[in-house]
Amino acid sequence: MKQIFKISKVLLTFLLTAKLAFAQDSIVDANQTESFKLLIPELEVLIDSALANNGMLGYRKDEIEVKKANLKSKRRNWTRNFGIQADTRYGNFNNFSNNVSGNDVVTLASATTQTNYGVGLYLKIPVFDIFNRKSEIKQAKTEISQAENLVKFQEYEIRETVIRFYEDLILKEQLLEIQAINLSDAKVNMEMAKKEFTNGQIEIYEYIRISDITAGVATEFEKAKSNLLLAKKLLENYTGIQIN
Repeated sequence: MKQIFKISKVLLTFLLTAKLAFAQDSIVDANQTESFKLLIPELEVLIDSALANNGMLGYRKDEIEVKKANLKSKRRNWTRNFGIQADTRYGNFNNFSNNVSGNDVVTLASATTQTNYGVGLYLKIPVFDIFNRKSEIKQAKTEISQAENLVKFQEYEIRETVIRFYEDLILKEQLLEIQAINLSDAKVNMEMAKKEFTNGQIEIYEYIRISDITAGVATEFEKAKSNLLLAKKLLENYTGIQIN
């Protein structure tokens, strides 16, 4: 019986040592972090940067310019029915004339080499263009309005996403600070428990329980730190601003 008790005591001591090592390693890692406070820019600065760097928004704005150019083209389409026509003719020109005087007929003939020029204006009035022009211009204006509304919607979505990322980062930062305080308190409790166990003031089971609590707090601290880094990277990637 005594042999079994000794073996059990050795096993408990071994498990205790392993748990203490894990908890102490986690505590050391936590103490290596100097500060969890980030230098987060103002929300409006982040929004402006996201609007300026968003590729899809830039594409939508370019679409507006294309549609405006299309509208100008449709407004100028009437000029294709109006124009100037010119021609040039060069060569020999033969002229004949008859002069009748009584019973006599006199025929006169002449040949000249000359260049003739002609310039004129023309205006075509296609019926289809007259009735279709108003419809084409209205359609072009509607397409511009659609593109502008789509840009406004895109800007709204970008602002909303930045706000969500921003608030999430603030929350994760606060949660990490709380976990850091919890870890610091757990470290103090662990040191006290270690002294009390050494002095025989608490049983080994209580020592193991406190060790488990400390290890759990250290784990939650690491999770909170990972969540903060993820939230930071998401906001940086979306806005294009580096956060320190």
